[in-house]
Amino acid sequence: MNIIALDTSTEYCSLALWLNGNVVSREVLAGQHHSELLLPTLQTMLTETGVVLSEIEGIAFGAGPGSFTGLRIASGVAQGLAFAQNIPVVGISTLEALAQQIDMPRVLVALDARMGELYFAAYEKMETGWLPVHTPLLCRPEAAPGVVGEGWIGCGSGFDLYQPILSEIYGGNLQRIMPGCYPHAREIAQLAAIRFANGEGRPPEEALPVYIRNKVALKENER
Repeated sequence: MNIIALDTSTEYCSLALWLNGNVVSREVLAGQHHSELLLPTLQTMLTETGVVLSEIEGIAFGAGPGSFTGLRIASGVAQGLAFAQNIPVVGISTLEALAQQIDMPRVLVALDARMGELYFAAYEKMETGWLPVHTPLLCRPEAAPGVVGEGWIGCGSGFDLYQPILSEIYGGNLQRIMPGCYPHAREIAQLAAIRFANGEGRPPEEALPVYIRNKVALKENER
C-alpha cells in the first residue's frame, strides 16, 4: 500500500511516504509557514521517488493534540488530497506517534500545551499495538496522573520544559527522559499502515483535528 503521511502539529513540518513498507521522510523547521511548505515539499518527494498521486491509496495525518492552526492545516490538506483521489484517511494521535518513535515497552508522552499545561498520555507496547494506560488528556504539570511500575521512558516537549516537576512525580517510575522529541510523519505513516491494513480507513470528511483543549486562549479574568 502507498500512503502519504503528514504532520504540522508543532513548529516542524514533516511528511512521509509509505511505499509498500519502505518509508521516505522529510522535515523542515517551518515556524508559522506550514501551509506554504507542505504541498511543495510533498510534490518534491513524489517527484524524487517517481510516485504519482494516482498511486497513493491512503492519507494519514497527525490529528492532534498540538497547535490549533497546525492541526487545521494537516486535516485540511488530508481532506483535500483524499477527496481529490477518492481515497480513505486515517488520523493518528500525535502522542501515540511519539510513543512509536521511542519504541520502548512503556512510554510517557508530554507535549507543551502552552498556558502552563501539558497534553499527556501513557502507553504500554503490546503485540497488537500501543495500549493507552492514560488516554490523551490536558493537565497542569503538577497534576500529571501517576503510573505503576518501573522502566517508563519520558519524552516530548512537556518533559523538556517541565522536567523538574515531572521527574519528581515519576521519580520511581522513570528509567530515563529522551530530550528533543516531537511528533513526526514517519511514525504516523507506520501506525497508519497498520490501521489501513485493518480496514480502519475513514471517508475524507472525517479527517478532523483532535484538539483536547476547547479554548485557544484564556480571557484575562480566567488567568
